[in-house]
Amino acid sequence: MELFITILVCFLAGAGAGLGTGFAGLSAAAVITPLLITFLGVDTYTAVGIALASDVLASAISAYTYKKNENIDVKNGIVILITVLAFTMVGSYVASFVSSSLAGNVSIVMTALLGLRFIFIPVKTTKEKSAEANKTKRLIKSIIFGCLVGFVCGFVGAGGGLMMLLIFTSVLGYDLKTAVGTSVFVMTFTALTGAVSHFVIKGFPDPLMLGLCAIFTLIWARIGARIANKSKEKVLNLTTGILLLSIGVSVLIVNLIK
Repeated sequence: MELFITILVCFLAGAGAGLGTGFAGLSAAAVITPLLITFLGVDTYTAVGIALASDVLASAISAYTYKKNENIDVKNGIVILITVLAFTMVGSYVASFVSSSLAGNVSIVMTALLGLRFIFIPVKTTKEKSAEANKTKRLIKSIIFGCLVGFVCGFVGAGGGLMMLLIFTSVLGYDLKTAVGTSVFVMTFTALTGAVSHFVIKGFPDPLMLGLCAIFTLIWARIGARIANKSKEKVLNLTTGILLLSIGVSVLIVNLIK
């Protein structure tokens, strides 16, 4: 019975995290962490480590799918990656003076609000219009807002994917598919860095739990990314919004249960 519950929880966590990653560039930590803590009794630090490790393969396969469909801006993605990694350390330092529950709730609220944003204020920028943007201005904005994303990611412990999605669509003027594709490209490396540091500090987690979460997240991320790249912008906006809103509300309920 205990094994069945472990498999079920990991499946639900992986499905939610994978679809969130493939469709919207959502960090797996936002879904996997609260479920493992609440229903399997995993300590917070280990749960985040498992989520980040699951995020690596899920983001990588999603990035590969978006790249195949030419929906990634690698140049600006690398710039943002560098600034995010640097300022994550700054955010982590500041977060050490703030309640961890407060930081976690910020991520949950962000998820739900961003979901409402895509439902009621969809991204209408096309790939053709996005390509006309001034490349120098976009590069400068990438550096500035990459620092902001890194700080928030370090402060909250998750939510970097959400921040990148919001900035890519609202500030840098990307179409939704390119925004998600570039976001998961960056998250592949940030998640890898975070997972390695967690395992080095805390030790390797339960292999079964890690394996199940990683496999289920990978499968559903692949499914989500393939569907997203074939969807029309209007449908993708609505689906992304509903998915983010559902995950945000679900995680909030899980936290209340905890």
